[in-house]
Amino acid sequence: MQGETYGKAAQALRDGDLEGSGLDQPHRLLLDFVATITKHAYRVTDEQVQGLRDAGWTDEQIAEAAYDAALFNLFVRLADTFGIEPPAMYEPDGIPAAARPESGR
Repeated sequence: MQGETYGKAAQALRDGDLEGSGLDQPHRLLLDFVATITKHAYRVTDEQVQGLRDAGWTDEQIAEAAYDAALFNLFVRLADTFGIEPPAMYEPDGIPAAARPESGR
């Protein structure tokens, strides 16, 4: 989601602003699903998955979202473990708000 077409949505997501992203309901539900996996995977419910199906996502797409979320979480945990930070050229404004550790962690 880069470039002029998706620039506003991409920046809103980097800022952690789902409301400002302009995403449609199916994509919002998918991001909520990914957030649940990221923060509390054990809280994913059959109802949440059925809601994704009802919004038009296939079981294959839902599974891929789960795999992608798990894989990215693995990468983040490893980077945190080894103190790997992105070079400043990739993040000239610092760590995006959506990627900053939550307070109290």
